[in-house]
Amino acid sequence: MPGAEVSGEIEIRSISLPRDAATFVRSWWPLYRDDPHWVPPLVFERKRFFDPDVNPYFQVADVQCFMAFRGPRPLGTIGAAVDHNYQREDPGAGFFGFFEFVDDLEVSRALFEAACQWLRGRGMQRALGPFNFNSNHEFGLLVDGFDSDPMIANPHNREYYERHYRRLGLESVMDWYAYWLVAGEIDERIPRIANRTLARHPEIAIRNVDLGNFEREVALLHDIYDDAWEHNWGHVKMEREEFEYLASGFRSFLDPRFCFVVEVDGKAAALSVSLPDMNQVVKKMNGGLLPFGWLHYLRGKRRVDRLRVFMLGVKQEYQHLSLGALLYAKTWEVGLEAGIRAAEASLILENNHRMRGPLEKMGARIYKTYRSYETGL
Repeated sequence: MPGAEVSGEIEIRSISLPRDAATFVRSWWPLYRDDPHWVPPLVFERKRFFDPDVNPYFQVADVQCFMAFRGPRPLGTIGAAVDHNYQREDPGAGFFGFFEFVDDLEVSRALFEAACQWLRGRGMQRALGPFNFNSNHEFGLLVDGFDSDPMIANPHNREYYERHYRRLGLESVMDWYAYWLVAGEIDERIPRIANRTLARHPEIAIRNVDLGNFEREVALLHDIYDDAWEHNWGHVKMEREEFEYLASGFRSFLDPRFCFVVEVDGKAAALSVSLPDMNQVVKKMNGGLLPFGWLHYLRGKRRVDRLRVFMLGVKQEYQHLSLGALLYAKTWEVGLEAGIRAAEASLILENNHRMRGPLEKMGARIYKTYRSYETGL
């Protein structure tokens, strides 16, 4: 059982990617066997993600993953990364993630020390996490909101993990919030602000992302992303090739109705990308396409009725305008017309009041909290 301690000597093994990727990922199933809110990852997608010949992230980072065993039984995993782009922003800070383990402090400690030792060996002075592998991927330890499934591209973990983090000497450095909004009337101030912004600024236009010109649109979105997130805590500059790789992973279920670009005098100034919550479908696939995974996907995607506001950002030179409120209002308006019954906006920094304010005015509430930690090495 996930919560039971097991006896015997712990062995930590360095694994080789992509050869051991499936074993690494499949070891998570027993940990979540009795957790009704865990959404199993698609193994074929995770194998691509962990393949250095496929995922361009491996071109800008040094990565090592580890597994813990007692005898033949896998009991946990962890990954460590030195991100070369992040070193320019925060020298000496390495990342840890994919930190999964049974409720046994010997196991979590042995895994964490293996990651820390690897980071020390590459000159790192601090470890930040959990990041899978950085803030452009899944990140954060869920510390509140265990009573519901995670939305697409957000993590989920066992409740006992936080206790282990404290016992390992990890200190909280930042909280991230997921906001929840249910169908119904929203505070009239938000559409009023949005309409006033458009009326006062005829140079502002909002349009849907054009998936027919995917490469052009991805280039525009990358330019906005690079600028808008530049000063956010923990942000890691993403190279164009990596941005294109991540965007291509979402392309099959992107709905252009929920994806917007705001232009000011014809120049791209802000973006909003909201994703149908495919976790409602993926959960039933149990990690695979066969024997019935494709059937679940084809039948289920038409019934998705939740939306995640995945990316919403405004270039710094335009942040004096109320473009965030404009994008939230437009997304919610279109979502209601499409039959969306609820939406999540995430993950939002606890100190990002520019984004939190409009959401709270709309009636959204914080329903999940994720936390970032660090420790000295």
